[in-house]
Amino acid sequence: MQEIGSATAGGTGELFLRNDDGRLDAAWLDNLEALIEAGDAHDVRELIAPLHAADLGDVLEAIDAYDRLRLVSLLGDTFDFESLTEVDENIRLELMEFLPNATIARGVAELDSDDAVFLLEDLDEPDREEILSRMPAFERLSLKRSLDFPEESAGRRMQTEFIAIPPFWSVGQTIDYMRAEDDLPDEFFQVYVVNPGYNLLGTVPLDKLLRTKRLAKIEKIMNTNVIEVEATEDQEHAARVFDRYDLVEVAVTDESGRMVGVLTVDDIVDIIQQETDEDFRALAGVGDEEISDNVFEIMKSRLTWLFVNLVTAVLASTVIGFFDVPISKMVALAVLMPIVASMGGNAGTQTMTVTVRAIASRELDHFNMSRLIGREALVGLLNGLVFALVMGAVATLWFENLQLGLVIGVAMIVNLIAAGIAGILIPIGLERMKIDPAVASSAFVTTVTDVVGFFAFLGLAALWFQLF
Repeated sequence: MQEIGSATAGGTGELFLRNDDGRLDAAWLDNLEALIEAGDAHDVRELIAPLHAADLGDVLEAIDAYDRLRLVSLLGDTFDFESLTEVDENIRLELMEFLPNATIARGVAELDSDDAVFLLEDLDEPDREEILSRMPAFERLSLKRSLDFPEESAGRRMQTEFIAIPPFWSVGQTIDYMRAEDDLPDEFFQVYVVNPGYNLLGTVPLDKLLRTKRLAKIEKIMNTNVIEVEATEDQEHAARVFDRYDLVEVAVTDESGRMVGVLTVDDIVDIIQQETDEDFRALAGVGDEEISDNVFEIMKSRLTWLFVNLVTAVLASTVIGFFDVPISKMVALAVLMPIVASMGGNAGTQTMTVTVRAIASRELDHFNMSRLIGREALVGLLNGLVFALVMGAVATLWFENLQLGLVIGVAMIVNLIAAGIAGILIPIGLERMKIDPAVASSAFVTTVTDVVGFFAFLGLAALWFQLF
């Protein structure tokens, strides 16, 4: 079954066939590819014209590289550069390298400043400077100022278009100004009250502005409890501010307190998605991989942490080597020891994931750290008791050896307690050493659980069978 999206007044929404699971319809894509192959610019433009930039981004990612370049060529001046903010980095750079700098300058000039900065920041310096030199002076200066801020900062993500008014204006003057002025942001949620030096004095939400009589002075109705973000602040900090205060828009100020832009909720959604993706990939040790990356790029991305895992695996194997005699005498030890290590590894990963997330969201501090360490140790103990009973019974029945069941039960308890403690202490320790815990924690937690698991199980087994 297929359904057709309908157009909205603002030109957004699904406007072409998609399957029930939201994927692009294969027949629609086949039709587009046939038009591209035929070089039918008129029909291609008619087919693409109703699409939202996000949908066009999906199309660019779905077709192959040759058709992608041909599509952009056929669209010509009608190509929506905003769609490049919706594709992964490799495809974006591929298309930006294909297009002449003069064409990019015209397309970028039509975008909101935050989207324009996003497209320009990854270009080589000579190309970026040439593109900027072809843009109108005001837009050029505005973009250069944003690009001067650090990467992944609020200043890089902000939109420099906003409405600033003096406090002595009336509500009527403000409304008349917004009706008459052509150069306003496409979308905004509040107006900003500033002094002549553009220092922020207050804000007035649009709903309050429209509900207040025209003669009322702005300074009488403005909200003076202003929340703002410094342009040099990390974008994650800005996202936390939005989350804490339930904002839809926030002012961005420079080091002198002068207002230089705004962050809106759509920017924050992008930041949250980007940061979440980075943390998720880092936990798996896959770096900044994209779907469009080639084999060699992916191999390089994964090689480092696979090598670290190899080193830690050798360390765990060394522990096993210490107990080669008891293992050679009792094959059951070789059969059961991976179970102990695996259970510890899974338990450690669970704790580590929760800890890394708490560190990233600034929920973990010295007030609750000791409580969380104690909690995870207790969780490890209780889970260890449960699985000690289960595996103890399984090992006893499987190998008809009660002593072996007791040994694996005790080893399970020890390793799950160690896993819980390691899963919280290792990320905290790495974060204190200024090392990203999302990147490095997994390998070290796995090493601890493997070493402790093997040593506890095999050590107890060797001691038990030596004594009895």
